[in-house]
Amino acid sequence: MTTTSEHNESTFSRFTNRLSSTYHSMTLHPAYRFLLYIIGALVHIVASFIHLYRRTQPNGYAKLREETEAALAASGSMEKLVGEREEQLRRKAAFFSQRMDEVKLSKEAQRLAKQTFDRHVEQEVEKQARLSGIRPATFSSTMQSLLEQPLFLLLTLLPGLLMYALIALYSNPYMKYIMERLFMTIFVIFGVTIMVFTILYISPMDPAANILGNTATEEQIANFNAIYGLDQPYLVQLWNTIKGILTFDLGRSFAGNETVTTAIANKIPVTLTLTIIATIVAVLIALPIGILSATKPNSFMDYSFMFIALIGLSIPNFWQGLIFILNFSIKLDWLPATYSPNDWTSMIMPVVVLGTALTAAVARMTRSSTLEVIHEDYITTAKAKGLSRSHVLWRHAVTNALIPIVTVIGLQFGGMLGGATVTEKVFNISGIGSYIVDKQFIPDIPAIMGGVIYIAIAISIINVLVDMLYAFLDPRIRSTMKQQ
Repeated sequence: MTTTSEHNESTFSRFTNRLSSTYHSMTLHPAYRFLLYIIGALVHIVASFIHLYRRTQPNGYAKLREETEAALAASGSMEKLVGEREEQLRRKAAFFSQRMDEVKLSKEAQRLAKQTFDRHVEQEVEKQARLSGIRPATFSSTMQSLLEQPLFLLLTLLPGLLMYALIALYSNPYMKYIMERLFMTIFVIFGVTIMVFTILYISPMDPAANILGNTATEEQIANFNAIYGLDQPYLVQLWNTIKGILTFDLGRSFAGNETVTTAIANKIPVTLTLTIIATIVAVLIALPIGILSATKPNSFMDYSFMFIALIGLSIPNFWQGLIFILNFSIKLDWLPATYSPNDWTSMIMPVVVLGTALTAAVARMTRSSTLEVIHEDYITTAKAKGLSRSHVLWRHAVTNALIPIVTVIGLQFGGMLGGATVTEKVFNISGIGSYIVDKQFIPDIPAIMGGVIYIAIAISIINVLVDMLYAFLDPRIRSTMKQQ
């Protein structure tokens, strides 16, 4: 029973020590320090009162500093430093042919010696404090010591729950990695919001005049602007837009008076499905082609695959879509010319058109990345150990070549998600891209903002997933994460 109790106490002690050290690490970063102070305001207020009380009491660190300073002074360190600084100042004056007053020289030497002496004292105190476990009388050290006290943790658990959760996330390198990228994503989304709204705000196009027509009176236009808040200042309109994004309520579109959030929720799944299927098909085709080309460089197969890939990159997708409709829909009557949610075959041509450029880009990147890897020393070592060709290729070469390939796939996926507009127009797909284009010429600000922002959110999430894949695929990144 005693052994179990001692084990539990030891485990809790390790937990509190880790909590304290993690808090100290976070306070070294200004952004994390600010965040800790904000979400743990009540805990820090309590800690500040305790800190003020402790400062009035005898402090071991202050006593250690006094003793160290007295010991160094008694050893003649200060007098030695003053003599050295006087000699240095005399040499400097002689070198520049200057005459110095002895009183001024003595004062300057005293000042310089005092700075050096204080620095030596601080270094010696820090060294002895580390050995004896004494902390300086700072707010950070007070907070660290309090976090090591079980009673303080229990009393502040509820008011400091968010702060403790943040510290726990930070202590885990993988969660910290993901958290930082999600935090950056928030800044990206707000940056896109401000930029897009500003461009629409300064646009010379007048939504009221475009919707109401040339026959609209000034009173009708003013009434329209008042209803949709277009007569308000820039900052007020921007804040309303940001508030709408945070609450998932962007109001109603100017044209059609439909709820923007509902309209986008109906449009995004079509574009997202089209993009995901195109990406999967492209990757399944491009990876084997790129690997085969890399294993047989400068062969007929390599030249053939890369030539086809170059053609795929060069063909405009709108022209490719029109050619597909002309041949497979009009002449051969194999596939429907326009998209229909109830007919899966209508998805074939849009997927092929949208995935052609991605297939070509991934195939070329797979080839170049694999070629670079298979000439590394560790691949030669693996072959020398007698490992089979397929094992060396798949276990060592391809695995280490995936980082740039994953990067290209992530970037291309984001490009397709935002650039599927032309493909959607060609095949009459009612997706988010065509929706934004239709609203652009009004301009229907709520609808455009909703479409652009939710595409930005989707692309940001993809980038976070790509970053997570980096850590999963590359052990060097995992090692760096643990060291931070």
